[in-house]
Amino acid sequence: MLRLPTIRSQFPDLADAASREQMSYEGFLAELLLAECDDRARRRSERRIKAAAFPREKSLRAFDFDANPNVDAATINTLATCEWVRKGNLLCLIGDSGTGKSHLLIALGTEAAMKGYRVRYTLATKLVNELVEAADERLLTKTIARYGRVDLLCIDELGYMELDRRGAELLFQVLTEREEKNSVAIAPNESSGGWTKTFTDPRLCTAIVDRLTFDAAIIETGTDSYRLAQTKARAGQVATL
Repeated sequence: MLRLPTIRSQFPDLADAASREQMSYEGFLAELLLAECDDRARRRSERRIKAAAFPREKSLRAFDFDANPNVDAATINTLATCEWVRKGNLLCLIGDSGTGKSHLLIALGTEAAMKGYRVRYTLATKLVNELVEAADERLLTKTIARYGRVDLLCIDELGYMELDRRGAELLFQVLTEREEKNSVAIAPNESSGGWTKTFTDPRLCTAIVDRLTFDAAIIETGTDSYRLAQTKARAGQVATL
Protein backbone atom coordinates (compact mmCIF):
# COMPACT_ATOMS: atom_id res chain seq x y z
CA MET A 1 0.00 0.00 0.00
CA LEU A 2 2.84 2.40 0.77
CA ARG A 3 4.66 1.49 -2.46
CA LEU A 4 8.03 0.70 -0.91
CA PRO A 5 9.39 -1.91 -3.35
CA THR A 6 13.00 -1.69 -2.17
CA ILE A 7 12.05 -2.32 1.45
CA ARG A 8 9.93 -5.24 0.31
CA SER A 9 12.77 -6.79 -1.70
CA GLN A 10 15.67 -6.04 0.68
CA PHE A 11 13.91 -6.59 4.00
CA PRO A 12 15.05 -10.20 4.52
CA ASP A 13 18.74 -9.45 3.91
CA LEU A 14 18.69 -6.23 5.93
CA ALA A 15 16.85 -7.96 8.78
CA ASP A 16 19.45 -10.74 8.87
CA ALA A 17 22.27 -8.19 8.87
CA ALA A 18 20.58 -6.20 11.67
CA SER A 19 20.25 -9.37 13.75
CA ARG A 20 23.89 -10.36 13.26
CA GLU A 21 25.14 -6.87 14.10
CA GLN A 22 22.69 -6.51 17.03
CA MET A 23 21.44 -3.28 15.50
CA SER A 24 18.94 -1.17 17.42
CA TYR A 25 15.35 -0.82 16.16
CA GLU A 26 16.09 2.75 15.16
CA GLY A 27 19.24 1.73 13.32
CA PHE A 28 17.41 -1.06 11.48
CA LEU A 29 14.61 1.31 10.48
CA ALA A 30 17.15 3.87 9.26
CA GLU A 31 18.86 1.23 7.09
CA LEU A 32 15.53 0.24 5.54
CA LEU A 33 14.52 3.81 4.76
CA LEU A 34 17.96 4.75 3.41
CA ALA A 35 17.85 1.78 1.06
CA GLU A 36 14.44 2.90 -0.18
CA CYS A 37 15.58 6.51 -0.63
CA ASP A 38 18.76 5.51 -2.47
CA ASP A 39 16.85 3.24 -4.84
CA ARG A 40 14.22 5.93 -5.49
CA ALA A 41 16.96 8.41 -6.36
CA ARG A 42 18.49 5.88 -8.76
CA ARG A 43 15.14 5.23 -10.46
CA ARG A 44 14.47 8.97 -10.79
CA SER A 45 17.86 9.45 -12.45
CA GLU A 46 17.15 6.60 -14.85
CA ARG A 47 13.78 8.14 -15.76
CA ARG A 48 15.32 11.55 -16.37
CA ILE A 49 18.09 10.07 -18.51
CA LYS A 50 15.54 8.11 -20.53
CA ALA A 51 13.34 11.22 -20.93
CA ALA A 52 16.36 13.15 -22.25
CA ALA A 53 16.35 10.86 -25.34
CA PHE A 54 20.13 10.56 -25.64
CA PRO A 55 21.01 8.46 -28.71
CA ARG A 56 23.64 6.47 -26.82
CA GLU A 57 25.31 6.27 -23.42
CA LYS A 58 28.33 8.49 -22.89
CA SER A 59 30.11 9.31 -19.64
CA LEU A 60 32.86 11.71 -18.65
CA ARG A 61 34.75 8.73 -17.22
CA ALA A 62 34.98 7.28 -20.71
CA PHE A 63 36.27 10.47 -22.34
CA ASP A 64 39.94 10.21 -23.31
CA PHE A 65 41.45 13.54 -22.28
CA ASP A 66 44.94 12.29 -23.19
CA ALA A 67 43.83 11.70 -26.78
CA ASN A 68 42.42 15.22 -27.04
CA PRO A 69 44.73 17.68 -25.26
CA ASN A 70 42.57 20.60 -26.49
CA VAL A 71 39.98 19.74 -23.83
CA ASP A 72 40.88 20.72 -20.29
CA ALA A 73 39.78 18.07 -17.79
CA ALA A 74 39.48 20.57 -14.93
CA THR A 75 37.11 22.76 -16.96
CA ILE A 76 34.92 19.79 -17.88
CA ASN A 77 34.84 18.56 -14.28
CA THR A 78 33.74 22.04 -13.20
CA LEU A 79 30.94 21.94 -15.79
CA ALA A 80 29.96 18.50 -14.45
CA THR A 81 28.89 20.13 -11.18
CA CYS A 82 26.04 21.64 -13.28
CA GLU A 83 26.20 25.00 -11.57
CA TRP A 84 25.88 26.56 -15.03
CA VAL A 85 22.61 24.67 -15.54
CA ARG A 86 21.30 25.94 -12.21
CA LYS A 87 22.07 29.50 -13.33
CA GLY A 88 20.54 29.02 -16.78
CA ASN A 89 23.85 29.65 -18.58
CA LEU A 90 24.96 28.52 -22.03
CA LEU A 91 27.55 26.01 -23.24
CA CYS A 92 29.08 25.84 -26.70
CA LEU A 93 31.23 22.84 -27.71
CA ILE A 94 32.97 23.63 -31.00
CA GLY A 95 34.98 21.17 -33.04
CA ASP A 96 35.23 19.00 -36.12
CA SER A 97 33.64 15.58 -36.38
CA GLY A 98 35.38 12.94 -34.27
CA THR A 99 36.88 15.36 -31.74
CA GLY A 100 34.57 14.40 -28.88
CA LYS A 101 32.11 17.30 -28.76
CA SER A 102 29.01 15.06 -29.01
CA HIS A 103 30.50 12.75 -26.38
CA LEU A 104 30.92 15.70 -24.02
CA LEU A 105 27.47 17.08 -24.84
CA ILE A 106 25.77 13.78 -23.98
CA ALA A 107 27.96 13.14 -20.94
CA LEU A 108 27.37 16.60 -19.45
CA GLY A 109 23.66 16.27 -20.22
CA THR A 110 23.64 12.94 -18.40
CA GLU A 111 25.37 14.52 -15.39
CA ALA A 112 22.64 17.19 -15.30
CA ALA A 113 19.89 14.55 -15.46
CA MET A 114 21.52 12.61 -12.62
CA LYS A 115 21.57 15.78 -10.53
CA GLY A 116 17.83 16.25 -10.88
CA TYR A 117 17.55 18.57 -13.90
CA ARG A 118 15.13 17.99 -16.76
CA VAL A 119 17.19 17.48 -19.91
CA ARG A 120 16.32 17.06 -23.58
CA TYR A 121 18.73 16.07 -26.35
CA THR A 122 18.01 16.62 -30.03
CA LEU A 123 19.75 17.04 -33.36
CA ALA A 124 19.43 20.54 -34.79
CA THR A 125 17.77 19.33 -38.00
CA LYS A 126 15.40 17.05 -36.10
CA LEU A 127 14.33 19.91 -33.86
CA VAL A 128 13.70 22.19 -36.84
CA ASN A 129 11.73 19.49 -38.66
CA GLU A 130 9.60 18.92 -35.56
CA LEU A 131 8.93 22.65 -35.28
CA VAL A 132 7.94 22.91 -38.95
CA GLU A 133 5.53 19.98 -38.59
CA ALA A 134 4.10 21.49 -35.40
CA ALA A 135 3.55 24.81 -37.17
CA ASP A 136 1.75 23.05 -40.04
CA GLU A 137 -0.48 21.23 -37.55
CA ARG A 138 -1.08 24.39 -35.47
CA LEU A 139 0.76 22.90 -32.49
CA LEU A 140 3.72 25.26 -32.55
CA THR A 141 2.95 27.11 -29.30
CA LYS A 142 2.59 23.84 -27.41
CA THR A 143 5.80 22.42 -28.90
CA ILE A 144 7.84 25.54 -28.15
CA ALA A 145 6.49 25.56 -24.60
CA ARG A 146 7.54 21.92 -24.16
CA TYR A 147 11.10 22.69 -25.22
CA GLY A 148 11.05 25.81 -23.11
CA ARG A 149 10.26 23.93 -19.89
CA VAL A 150 13.29 21.65 -19.71
CA ASP A 151 16.20 22.86 -17.60
CA LEU A 152 18.81 21.96 -20.23
CA LEU A 153 18.29 21.68 -23.98
CA CYS A 154 21.17 19.92 -25.79
CA ILE A 155 21.31 20.66 -29.53
CA ASP A 156 23.78 18.48 -31.41
CA GLU A 157 25.19 18.70 -34.96
CA LEU A 158 24.40 22.35 -35.45
CA GLY A 159 25.92 23.57 -38.69
CA TYR A 160 26.00 20.31 -40.63
CA MET A 161 23.05 21.27 -42.82
CA GLU A 162 21.74 24.56 -44.17
CA LEU A 163 18.44 25.69 -42.66
CA ASP A 164 15.92 27.65 -44.69
CA ARG A 165 14.59 30.92 -43.34
CA ARG A 166 11.43 29.37 -41.92
CA GLY A 167 13.32 26.66 -40.03
CA ALA A 168 15.80 29.18 -38.67
CA GLU A 169 12.99 31.47 -37.51
CA LEU A 170 11.30 28.61 -35.67
CA LEU A 171 14.56 27.63 -33.98
CA PHE A 172 15.01 31.27 -32.99
CA GLN A 173 11.60 31.16 -31.28
CA VAL A 174 12.69 28.21 -29.14
CA LEU A 175 15.90 30.00 -28.16
CA THR A 176 13.97 33.17 -27.32
CA GLU A 177 11.59 31.15 -25.14
CA ARG A 178 14.56 29.89 -23.14
CA GLU A 179 16.62 33.09 -23.04
CA GLU A 180 17.90 34.01 -19.57
CA LYS A 181 15.70 31.30 -18.01
CA ASN A 182 17.01 27.85 -18.89
CA SER A 183 20.27 26.48 -20.24
CA VAL A 184 21.15 25.53 -23.78
CA ALA A 185 24.18 23.44 -24.77
CA ILE A 186 25.14 23.20 -28.43
CA ALA A 187 27.73 21.26 -30.43
CA PRO A 188 28.42 23.06 -33.73
CA ASN A 189 31.13 21.87 -36.12
CA GLU A 190 32.68 25.34 -36.48
CA SER A 191 32.90 28.66 -34.70
CA SER A 192 30.08 31.17 -34.88
CA GLY A 193 31.83 33.04 -37.70
CA GLY A 194 30.97 30.18 -40.03
CA TRP A 195 27.32 29.86 -39.08
CA THR A 196 26.23 31.88 -42.12
CA LYS A 197 26.40 28.57 -44.01
CA THR A 198 23.63 27.25 -41.74
CA PHE A 199 21.63 30.42 -41.19
CA THR A 200 21.70 32.15 -44.56
CA ASP A 201 19.79 35.27 -43.51
CA PRO A 202 22.48 37.62 -42.07
CA ARG A 203 20.24 39.39 -39.54
CA LEU A 204 18.71 36.15 -38.30
CA CYS A 205 22.15 34.53 -38.11
CA THR A 206 23.41 37.42 -35.97
CA ALA A 207 20.43 37.12 -33.63
CA ILE A 208 20.88 33.35 -33.24
CA VAL A 209 24.62 33.67 -32.65
CA ASP A 210 23.87 36.24 -29.96
CA ARG A 211 21.32 33.94 -28.30
CA LEU A 212 23.69 30.96 -28.28
CA THR A 213 27.06 32.49 -27.45
CA PHE A 214 26.49 35.54 -25.26
CA ASP A 215 28.23 34.91 -21.93
CA ALA A 216 28.52 31.22 -22.84
CA ALA A 217 31.19 28.77 -21.75
CA ILE A 218 32.99 27.91 -25.00
CA ILE A 219 34.99 24.69 -25.29
CA GLU A 220 36.96 24.06 -28.48
CA THR A 221 37.61 20.37 -29.13
CA GLY A 222 39.88 21.05 -32.10
CA THR A 223 40.12 19.74 -35.65
CA ASP A 224 42.03 16.47 -35.30
CA SER A 225 39.70 13.49 -35.15
CA TYR A 226 40.94 11.13 -32.45
CA ARG A 227 38.21 8.72 -33.49
CA LEU A 228 39.88 8.48 -36.92
CA ALA A 229 43.29 8.22 -35.25
CA GLN A 230 42.08 5.29 -33.13
CA THR A 231 40.67 3.57 -36.22
CA LYS A 232 44.01 3.96 -38.04
CA ALA A 233 45.89 2.69 -34.98
CA ARG A 234 43.71 -0.44 -34.80
CA ALA A 235 44.16 -0.99 -38.53
CA GLY A 236 47.92 -0.72 -38.08
CA GLN A 237 47.87 -3.28 -35.27
CA VAL A 238 45.89 -5.71 -37.43
CA ALA A 239 48.31 -5.21 -40.34
CA THR A 240 51.28 -6.17 -38.16
CA LEU A 241 49.68 -9.45 -37.05
